[in-house]
Amino acid sequence: MKGVIIAVEIDARTVAVGDQIMIGGQPLVVRDLTALAAGRKRLQFHSGETLVMNRTTVLWAARRHNPRIPRGRPR
Repeated sequence: MKGVIIAVEIDARTVAVGDQIMIGGQPLVVRDLTALAAGRKRLQFHSGETLVMNRTTVLWAARRHNPRIPRGRPR
């Protein structure tokens, strides 16, 4: 995938497969997401580890973004 890597603030609603999250100084890449009750999500990483994000948990992630693809509202 082409593009640049940008830092984005994520929560359980906006986290996406492929996001790279630093936890304990270790970069972990999200492999799979599972929706849980009360707006929580279980993240599974390529390393085999898991993390449950509460609805109010806020983290920073590195995400690949292609600036040539238009995003936002159509005109």
